[in-house]
Amino acid sequence: MEKKPHFVRREFPPREVSSVSLALLLAAVLLLNALLYLYLNKFYTSSGRAETDPGLCPFGYFRLGAVKNCSPWLSCEAINREVRKLKRVGEGAVKKVFLSEWKENKVVLSQLTNSELKEDFLHGLKMLKALQSKHVVRLLGYCEQQFTILTEYHPLGSLRGLNETLHIPKYKGMNTWHRRLMLAIDYVSIIRYLHNSPLGTLVMCDSNDLDKVLSQYLLTSDFHILVNDLDALPLVNRSAGRLVKCGHRELRGEFVAPEQRWPYGEEVPFKDDLMPPYDEKTDIWKIPDVSNFLLGHVEGSDIVRLHLFDIHAACKKKDPAERPSAQEVLDTYRKVLTLLIREAAVPGTREML
Repeated sequence: MEKKPHFVRREFPPREVSSVSLALLLAAVLLLNALLYLYLNKFYTSSGRAETDPGLCPFGYFRLGAVKNCSPWLSCEAINREVRKLKRVGEGAVKKVFLSEWKENKVVLSQLTNSELKEDFLHGLKMLKALQSKHVVRLLGYCEQQFTILTEYHPLGSLRGLNETLHIPKYKGMNTWHRRLMLAIDYVSIIRYLHNSPLGTLVMCDSNDLDKVLSQYLLTSDFHILVNDLDALPLVNRSAGRLVKCGHRELRGEFVAPEQRWPYGEEVPFKDDLMPPYDEKTDIWKIPDVSNFLLGHVEGSDIVRLHLFDIHAACKKKDPAERPSAQEVLDTYRKVLTLLIREAAVPGTREML
């Protein structure tokens, strides 16, 4: 009688297989976290620009474009001799803005328009000089006698044009929740810098509505945000009991913080002398509205908003003392970015573990 061959099938114990799989999964997650850490660390240092020294030049100097050497800020004589106006590209209450040219580089020349506002203009120049950093538009020169300021040119213009820019074919790839959240992080980083500036706690007063806020910031070609207009930056000094008021007129609307609105009702006419002052927490109130614009309506942006819900609710506390600091908001934004990048890279990781 013919014997049938016996085939022995080797089976691995289920526990052994699951342990190996789990170990591989954990190793993959640890590697991903390491790569994520390196990426985010590079992002947070933001192109390697120093906090208080743009282009790695000492105070009073600048570096423009691909030029390696630092040049001193241009003087009145140098501006008059070397800078050529090309066309007017904007005008506000304080200054006219001209697209200009200096040594084959596009630059921006700003000139005072109303002599009654020369103090505002000079205050803006003072702030621009003192706050030079990766958060602030680069100063190239100035002439106090002629009320002229020369700054770096950014062709994408102000943040008001963000959505239009993202519809240009060249930039459509930037129109993602990830890139938009990074812009929001840039914005909050600027507010944090102003609240902890070398001069003290500064309040962004040119911010009575969303359009006005957006006009104060520039979008760079590598998709970062710079603050551009520093004409209205009063100083809060708590130790000296000094708070601020943004202008001398009544402010209305839901965009401005509650403490910026007239507190005595319609029956009492507005008087600037009776209006209570306030502090930098007015800037915190406005963060959710600005971020909502920056996040836009792209795939994934609603998930970002959901993760930011609690910190934004805290920003909208009626009592300014209960609102978070700009640093706390920034920390939360960064944590959300890290979390969402991790979840996007390894979808379903939480369920697998």
